[in-house]
Amino acid sequence: MSTSVGENGFVSLVLVSHSAAIAEGLAELVSQVAGPGVPIVAIGGAADGSLGTDGGRVLDVLRKAAAGSGAVVLMDLGSSVLAVRAAQEELTPKELECVVVADAPLVEGAVAAGVTASGGATPEEVAAAAREARSAPKF
Repeated sequence: MSTSVGENGFVSLVLVSHSAAIAEGLAELVSQVAGPGVPIVAIGGAADGSLGTDGGRVLDVLRKAAAGSGAVVLMDLGSSVLAVRAAQEELTPKELECVVVADAPLVEGAVAAGVTASGGATPEEVAAAAREARSAPKF
């Protein structure tokens, strides 16, 4: 699992959750199906380690992702969504072109995004795969 945003040609995945354990566990799962080439950054918990979202870290990671091959951002709920929206407000128009936020289920969307990213897809294609996971039946 990658913990940084790379410039290896693959779209990065940024997973934002209220819980560090959820974000890190999901990143581990996605790295197993996506392979080592897809950069995955897990952002979970508040700056003090409690449940919540570290908005400053979200902004920092999105800026780094925009400088690379682009990124798709998935988040759980509440303050993680607000932190991503606030970070988007701080990004330049050029940075915003490289960062796609997917309104998708966190787990299923991240897995679909990881598999799609591993094939060299664009940020828009990776985000579309994440969104499509919303309607994938489980039974």
